Amino acid sequence: MRVVIAPDCFTGTIGAPDAAAALAEGWRRARPGDDLVLLPMADGGPGFLDVLPGDLVTVLVEDPLARPTLASFRLDGGTAYVESAQACGLHLLAEQDRDPAVTTTYGVGQLVRAATEAGAARVVVGLGGSATNDGGAGFLAALGVRREGVGGAPLAPGCLPLADAVRLVGAPLEVELVAATDVDNPLLGEHGATRVFAAQKGGRDLDALEAALAHWADLVEAHLGPARDLPGAGAAGGLGFAVLAAGGTRVSGVQVVAEAVGLAQAMVGTDLVLTGEGSFDGQSLRGKVVAGVAAAAGEQGVACVVVAGRTSVGPCEAAAAGVEAAYSLTDEVGLEAALADPTEALATVASTVARAWSV
Repeated sequence: MRVVIAPDCFTGTIGAPDAAAALAEGWRRARPGDDLVLLPMADGGPGFLDVLPGDLVTVLVEDPLARPTLASFRLDGGTAYVESAQACGLHLLAEQDRDPAVTTTYGVGQLVRAATEAGAARVVVGLGGSATNDGGAGFLAALGVRREGVGGAPLAPGCLPLADAVRLVGAPLEVELVAATDVDNPLLGEHGATRVFAAQKGGRDLDALEAALAHWADLVEAHLGPARDLPGAGAAGGLGFAVLAAGGTRVSGVQVVAEAVGLAQAMVGTDLVLTGEGSFDGQSLRGKVVAGVAAAAGEQGVACVVVAGRTSVGPCEAAAAGVEAAYSLTDEVGLEAALADPTEALATVASTVARAWSV
């Protein structure tokens, strides 16, 4: 039996490569003779670089609070892959320091600039897991588009100071930019960056953040061109907006990874696909790893099974997305055991799946 094992990371507990290895270990306990193909996946958020090809290059950039931090990108020929969360990720901040009114994406722009200096002509920016809501203002500043206040005064980083910007100066670095994201939200409005995501990043006065972002959008679009309503503009606190306004394009983060690792080719001749993530819920069906892997399996007529930390998708919804069965770690081994040793929990459930789905 040939099985493709292609999970996402289980956020906060185990990365995608380790999750794939744990699932494979558990499968072999039940069926040691099967042919297992491990293809850990990502959708553009944290863990994006872990599953992509190319040389890893590490540089010093600014974190969301403009403090020095080390971050990496991958260079694969003329293409570089940047994981925005490495420079502006929520995980970089202690809970008491989380405040999208003041956090910046400047470090992401520094990563892009470093990638071009290393020889990249095309930079794919994975968007997700950000601590920011600055509409990509910091990102654009690092690429050469400076914002100014009255009389040319410099502005502090973050979202709220954008309300005091009166002009933009300069043009962005010439490089092909691609935004890789599973998020299709616009920049503004009820489904935009502020209303949907800012509170979970520590945002408090959402009206003030939204107003500042709207003012920023007016300035950027007058300087670079319209982008606020494009799908993905609201990704990573509006970083998607900046990438698109600077002439970039948007692609599915899952599709970027799938093409890079050869997911479609791996499906040929496969009997079963095993994927997974921390929470298999409604968001999973909107362009995330599980949906992308299930769609690729469906194109080859291959059954797809999900192993997740917890599941809240009904069987009809799952079937419509191409998922034939979903197993929950909390249901199979219990929440305490799953959190205490996620590697063993995944292996245990994978053994159960192997016995149930053997052919």
